[in-house]
Amino acid sequence: MPKFYYSLLVFFICSYVSAQNSISLKGKVIDETAKAPIESATVYLSDVKDSTVIAYTITDKSGKFDFKTKKINKPVFLKVSFIAYQDHKTELKNIQDDKDFGTIILNREVKNLDEVVVKSQAPPIRIKKDTLEFNVSSFKVRPDANVQTLLKQLPGVDIDSDGKITVNGKEVNQILVNGKPFFNKDGKIALQNLPSDIIKKVQVTDTKTRTEEKTGAASSSNNASINLTIDEDKNKGLFGKFMGGAGSDSRYESSALLNYFKNKRKISVLASSNNINSIGFSMDEVFDNMGGGRNSNVWMNSNGTFGINGRQYGSGNGITRSDLVGINYSDQWGKNFDASLSYFYSGANTKNDNTTNQINFLPSGDFLTRSTSNSDEDRYTHNLASVFELKIDSTSSVIIEPNFTKANSKKGVVSEQFSFDGQDALLNSSTSDNFYENDLNGFNNALTFTKSFKKKGKYFSAVFKNENTVNVNDDYIKSKTVFNQDDEPDDIRNQFNETKNIRDSYTGKIEFTQPITDSLKVRVGADYKFDKKNDNRDSFNFDESNQSYSIVNDELTNIFSSLERTFTPNAGITVNKKKVNFNLNLGTTVIDFDNKGDYMNAVTVLDKKYALPYANAYGSYAFSKSKNLWVNYNYSYSLPSARQVLAIEDLADPLNTYIGNPNLDLNKNHGIYFSFRDFDYATRSGYGLYSGGNFYDNQIVASTSYDDNRKRTTTYDNVSGTYTSWLGFYWNKTIKKEEHTFKYELRLNNNYNFSKGFTDGELYTAKSIVLSPRLNFTYDYGELLTINPSYNYSYNKTNYTNYNVDQADYFTHKLNLQVTNYWPKNWTFGNDFGYTYNSNISPGFKKDFFLWNTSLSYSFFDKKFMAKAKVYDLLNQNVSAVRTITPTTIRDEENTVLGRYIMFSLTYKIEKFAGKEKKSNGMMRF
Repeated sequence: MPKFYYSLLVFFICSYVSAQNSISLKGKVIDETAKAPIESATVYLSDVKDSTVIAYTITDKSGKFDFKTKKINKPVFLKVSFIAYQDHKTELKNIQDDKDFGTIILNREVKNLDEVVVKSQAPPIRIKKDTLEFNVSSFKVRPDANVQTLLKQLPGVDIDSDGKITVNGKEVNQILVNGKPFFNKDGKIALQNLPSDIIKKVQVTDTKTRTEEKTGAASSSNNASINLTIDEDKNKGLFGKFMGGAGSDSRYESSALLNYFKNKRKISVLASSNNINSIGFSMDEVFDNMGGGRNSNVWMNSNGTFGINGRQYGSGNGITRSDLVGINYSDQWGKNFDASLSYFYSGANTKNDNTTNQINFLPSGDFLTRSTSNSDEDRYTHNLASVFELKIDSTSSVIIEPNFTKANSKKGVVSEQFSFDGQDALLNSSTSDNFYENDLNGFNNALTFTKSFKKKGKYFSAVFKNENTVNVNDDYIKSKTVFNQDDEPDDIRNQFNETKNIRDSYTGKIEFTQPITDSLKVRVGADYKFDKKNDNRDSFNFDESNQSYSIVNDELTNIFSSLERTFTPNAGITVNKKKVNFNLNLGTTVIDFDNKGDYMNAVTVLDKKYALPYANAYGSYAFSKSKNLWVNYNYSYSLPSARQVLAIEDLADPLNTYIGNPNLDLNKNHGIYFSFRDFDYATRSGYGLYSGGNFYDNQIVASTSYDDNRKRTTTYDNVSGTYTSWLGFYWNKTIKKEEHTFKYELRLNNNYNFSKGFTDGELYTAKSIVLSPRLNFTYDYGELLTINPSYNYSYNKTNYTNYNVDQADYFTHKLNLQVTNYWPKNWTFGNDFGYTYNSNISPGFKKDFFLWNTSLSYSFFDKKFMAKAKVYDLLNQNVSAVRTITPTTIRDEENTVLGRYIMFSLTYKIEKFAGKEKKSNGMMRF
C-alpha cells in the first residue's frame, strides 16, 4: 500500500507540473440575428494537418466557453458547431498564451432543419433538441477495447461497480445497435462483446414507450436510452471471438460469439459452457468471470448469476455448471417491414451446502432456529423472443412482440432443522429428503397500433397485451417433524403433491390525443384488464401395499381461483414547452374481484367490488441543457391473492399453517419520486440529488402466532401508515491533463422504512435506516496504467416496539483496489483486491475476508490471439456469510462458494470487414 500512495503522489505532482504549462481559451458564442447567446454549442481545437481533436468544451447558458489546453507549436483550428447553424472556423498558427476570442457569431443555415448534415469534420459532442450525440472518433480508447470501455471515456457517462450505467445522472435502461436490440434491449451483450472501433456515434435520448416512439410524444420516463450507430464501412463483415480454458480442480470455461453484419441484416450467435459460476462469455477482458474483490462484477452478481430478458443463468448460491446458446437475427424483410428474433437456451446444474442461524423475535421471548441443507438442482430454459414492425403508411404502424418460454427445473434437498428457546430447550426438530420438479410453459405478446394525423401532436394509439402461463410443480415430500413441548403428535409425511398454476391475463389500452395549442394537448383514454388465475393442488400419500402414491390426502388437496376485471377511463393534459414538460392523468378505476375455493368438499366464494381514484402525474423543468428537475407521483393498487382472502387452511408446511382473511382490503399506496441533476461539459463534473418513496394508505401484512412448540399459524391483516423511502446524492468529476486522467466519484444512498405487523396477536413496529456512502477514484495514465480504488460503507439500524429487544444494528466495510497495467506492449497484468468486514455476523460465521483475483495475458499475431493465466481467490479466503435483518428476524446464512483455482485460456478474435480500417484522424489527445 505505501507504494500505491507514493505512486499517487507522483501522479499529482505530474499533473501540477502539466498545469503550469497549460493556457486558457475563452469567448462567447451568439446568434447572428437575435444576438442571443447560444447554449451547448461545441467549441473545439483540431490539428490543421490531420484534423485530430485536441481539446473541446460546451458553451454555458450565457453562450460563454472557457477551457484549458497545453501550449501548441503548430497550426490549429478553433471550431464552433451547433445544429442548424453554419460551422465557424478560425485558424491559429500556434497557441502559446491565454487568448480571449471575444464574441463569435454563428450564422443560421439557409434551410431550417431539425438536423443539419455536416460533411466536414463532426464535433466531439453535439446536443440536439432531445439527443446527446458523441462522435466516437474524438475519444481515445485502446485499439482492442469493447464498447463498454468506450462509454467510460464519454463525459457524463458513469458505469458503477454494479454495472449500472448513468448519463448525466439518468439511469440507462435500454441499449440498441442501429436502433435495434442486440439479443436484448438491456444491451449488456453488445457493450461487452462488440469492438469499439466499429461504432461511429453514441446517441443518448430519453427512453420512450412504443407509442411515444411512433408519435413523437415526449418521454414519460426518467430513464435514458443509448443507440450505437455502426460505421458504414464496418456494417458489412464478420467478427467475433472464441475462447477455451482449463484450470485446477477440474475447472473449465469456453465461449464463442460470432457476428455477421450486412447492412440491415444482422446475425449473431453465442455459446458457452463452464463450471465457474459464470455466464460463459467474457464480461471483462482483464477480470473476466471472476467476480472481483468487491464481490460483484459488471452485470454479474457476486453469486454468479446473470439475467437476460428476465431469465436467470447460474444459481443464487453454490457452484454452478452452466451451458448457454443464443441466436439473434434482425433484418428488413420488405420496404416497410422490419423483423428481429432471438433464441436462448440455458442449462445449469448447481450444488450447494447451506448453514443458517435465525433469531425470531416474539413479544414473549426470542427463539433460535438452526438448519443445514444440501441441494442439487438441474434446470434448463428455452426462450424465443421476436419483434415485427409493419409501417402501414407514413402515419401509421403496427408492432407485434411475441415471446415463448419453456423452462424446467429438478431439485433434490436433504435438510434438518432444530429450534430452541432462550434457555436452549429444544422446541421442535425436523428432517426431510425432498424432490421438486417445476415445468413452465409461457407465451406473452404485445401489439401496438399508432396512427398520427396531419395536425402535429394529434394521434390515436391502441395497445393489447397478453400473458398466458401454465406452471406445474411436482413435489415428493419425505419428512419427519417432532414437537417437544407438549403432547402434539409428530408430523410424518411421505407424499406426492402436484400443484398447477394457470394464468391468463389480457390488457388493453386506447388513447387519443388532441392538440389545443402548440404546447398544450388533451388526452382521453381507457384501460381494461382481465386477469384469471387458477391454483390447484392434488396431494397423495404413499401406499405401502402397492408402492405408489395413490391415497388421496384431502387435507392438502385444494383449489383456488381468482378473476380480476379492471376498467379505468381516464383523461389528462400534456404541456410541452422549451423548458417545461408536464403530464397529468386522472380517472376512476372500477374493479370486480371474484374468488373461489374448494376444500374438503366445501366451496367458498368471495366477490368484491371497488371504485377507486386513478392519478398519475409527472413533470420536468430544464434550467439549462445540462440542469434538469424531474418529479413523479402516482396512486396505485394491488390485489391480494385468493389464498390470502379465502378462509381456507393450507397445511402444506408442517411448521406453518396458512389461512386467509376475507376482510382484507387491497394494497393502496402513494408513489413519489424526485430528482435533480446537473452535468457541466465544460468542467466535466456533475452532481445530482434524488429521493422518493411509497407511502401506504393500506398494506397487507402477515399476522403470525406461535404455540409452545413454536409451530406457526399465519394469516393476513391490514395496516396503514407504513412506508419505504430513499434519499441519495452523487457527485463526479473528471480532470484530464495530457496523458493523465483523474475521475472522482462520491455517492450517498440512504433508505428509511417503517413497517408494521402482528406477532402472537400484538402489533409490532419496526423503523429501519440504512446509510451507504461510496467513494471511488480512477486514475488513467494514457493507455498504460489504470488504478481504481473504491470504498463502500453500509450501516443498518432497526428500532422495534413490542419486542424484548429495542434495536438491532450492524455495519460493513468494503475496500477494493483494481490495478491494470498495459505495459509492455501486448501484455496486460490485472489485480483485483478486496476486503470485506461485517461487524455483526453471529458466532460460527467468519466476519471478514480478503478476495484477490489476478490475471496476466499476452496478445500476439496482430492481437488476434490472446493467451491468459488467471487466479481466482489467490488467498483462498472467499466466504459467503450473509446477514439479513427483517422486522421479525435476524438471519445469518452461509453457502458453498467457489474456491481458489488457476485457469489457462486462449482467445481468438476474428474481424473481417468489407470497408477499410478506421483511420486515426480525429482521435483525441490528452
